[in-house]
Amino acid sequence: MSVLTVNTNNFENEILHSEKPVLLDFWAPWCGPCRMVSPVVDQIAEENPQFTVGKINVDEEPELAQAFGVMSIPTLVAMKDGKIVNQAVGVRPKGQILDLLKG
Repeated sequence: MSVLTVNTNNFENEILHSEKPVLLDFWAPWCGPCRMVSPVVDQIAEENPQFTVGKINVDEEPELAQAFGVMSIPTLVAMKDGKIVNQAVGVRPKGQILDLLKG
Protein backbone atom coordinates (compact mmCIF):
# COMPACT_ATOMS: atom_id res chain seq x y z
CA MET A 1 0.00 0.00 0.00
CA SER A 2 1.36 3.40 -0.85
CA VAL A 3 1.28 6.56 1.21
CA LEU A 4 -1.72 8.78 0.63
CA THR A 5 -1.22 12.51 0.18
CA VAL A 6 -3.93 13.88 2.47
CA ASN A 7 -5.65 17.21 1.90
CA THR A 8 -8.95 18.84 2.84
CA ASN A 9 -10.59 17.32 -0.26
CA ASN A 10 -9.89 13.67 0.57
CA PHE A 11 -9.57 13.82 4.37
CA GLU A 12 -13.14 12.90 5.25
CA ASN A 13 -13.50 9.95 2.87
CA GLU A 14 -9.98 8.54 3.06
CA ILE A 15 -9.13 9.21 6.73
CA LEU A 16 -12.22 9.81 8.86
CA HIS A 17 -14.18 7.00 7.22
CA SER A 18 -11.26 4.58 6.88
CA GLU A 19 -12.11 1.09 8.06
CA LYS A 20 -8.44 0.54 8.85
CA PRO A 21 -6.34 2.14 11.59
CA VAL A 22 -4.77 5.34 10.24
CA LEU A 23 -1.27 6.79 10.62
CA LEU A 24 -0.90 10.46 9.71
CA ASP A 25 2.48 12.14 9.28
CA PHE A 26 2.33 15.96 9.56
CA TRP A 27 5.43 17.33 7.83
CA ALA A 28 6.94 20.13 5.74
CA PRO A 29 9.60 20.04 3.01
CA TRP A 30 11.91 22.40 4.94
CA CYS A 31 11.85 20.25 8.11
CA GLY A 32 15.02 18.17 8.59
CA PRO A 33 13.57 15.77 11.17
CA CYS A 34 10.54 15.25 8.86
CA ARG A 35 12.92 14.06 6.14
CA MET A 36 14.31 11.53 8.63
CA VAL A 37 10.86 10.16 9.52
CA SER A 38 9.48 10.14 5.97
CA PRO A 39 11.25 6.98 4.70
CA VAL A 40 10.23 5.11 7.86
CA VAL A 41 6.59 6.10 7.30
CA ASP A 42 6.89 5.01 3.65
CA GLN A 43 8.28 1.66 4.76
CA ILE A 44 5.45 1.15 7.26
CA ALA A 45 2.92 1.85 4.50
CA GLU A 46 4.56 -0.68 2.16
CA GLU A 47 4.87 -3.42 4.78
CA ASN A 48 1.48 -2.97 6.49
CA PRO A 49 -1.50 -2.99 4.12
CA GLN A 50 -3.76 -3.30 7.18
CA PHE A 51 -3.14 0.41 7.88
CA THR A 52 -4.06 3.56 5.98
CA VAL A 53 -0.97 5.78 5.95
CA GLY A 54 -1.17 9.43 4.97
CA LYS A 55 1.08 12.47 4.89
CA ILE A 56 -0.13 16.01 5.44
CA ASN A 57 2.07 18.90 4.32
CA VAL A 58 1.40 21.54 7.00
CA ASP A 59 2.36 24.38 4.63
CA GLU A 60 -0.25 23.28 2.07
CA GLU A 61 -2.93 22.17 4.55
CA PRO A 62 -2.81 24.58 7.53
CA GLU A 63 -6.48 23.92 8.34
CA LEU A 64 -5.82 20.22 8.93
CA ALA A 65 -2.73 20.97 11.00
CA GLN A 66 -4.75 23.39 13.11
CA ALA A 67 -7.62 20.92 13.49
CA PHE A 68 -5.16 18.40 14.97
CA GLY A 69 -3.43 21.00 17.14
CA VAL A 70 -0.07 20.43 15.44
CA MET A 71 2.47 22.81 16.99
CA SER A 72 5.70 21.03 16.04
CA ILE A 73 6.65 18.73 13.21
CA PRO A 74 7.03 15.94 12.53
CA THR A 75 3.85 14.99 14.36
CA LEU A 76 2.57 11.43 13.99
CA VAL A 77 -1.09 10.75 14.74
CA ALA A 78 -2.73 7.32 15.02
CA MET A 79 -6.49 7.13 14.52
CA LYS A 80 -9.13 4.43 14.78
CA ASP A 81 -12.77 4.86 13.82
CA GLY A 82 -12.18 8.55 13.07
CA LYS A 83 -10.78 9.31 16.54
CA ILE A 84 -7.23 10.05 17.67
CA VAL A 85 -5.87 7.18 19.78
CA ASN A 86 -2.20 8.18 19.97
CA GLN A 87 0.22 10.83 18.84
CA ALA A 88 3.91 11.63 19.06
CA VAL A 89 6.08 14.60 18.15
CA GLY A 90 9.59 14.29 16.77
CA VAL A 91 11.65 11.56 15.17
CA ARG A 92 10.70 8.07 16.29
CA PRO A 93 12.09 4.66 15.35
CA LYS A 94 9.90 2.33 13.33
CA GLY A 95 8.95 0.18 16.34
CA GLN A 96 7.65 3.17 18.29
CA ILE A 97 5.63 4.37 15.30
CA LEU A 98 4.05 0.94 14.93
CA ASP A 99 3.30 0.94 18.68
CA LEU A 100 1.29 4.15 18.20
CA LEU A 101 -1.02 2.21 15.88
CA LYS A 102 -1.35 -0.73 18.28
CA GLY A 103 -2.06 1.42 21.33
